[in-house]
Amino acid sequence: MSLIGFHRFLIVSAILFCALFAGWEFRSFTVDGGLSALALGITFGVLAAGLAYYLANLTRFLDREPTP
Repeated sequence: MSLIGFHRFLIVSAILFCALFAGWEFRSFTVDGGLSALALGITFGVLAAGLAYYLANLTRFLDREPTP
C-alpha cells in the first residue's frame, strides 16, 4: 500500500468516526436535551463534511494529476 493509499484509509476512518460520533451526540441530545451534546454533534458533523471534501479533492490538495 502506498503512502497516499494509507492516507486515504486514515481519512476514511476519521470520517466514519466523526459521522458516528455526531450521530451519537444528536441521539443523546434528543434523549437528554443537553446543549453540549448538540454542539458536539454539530461540530463533528462539520468535521466529517470537511474531511469528506478533503478526501474528494485529495489529488488537488497534494498538487498531483488525477489518476484515470
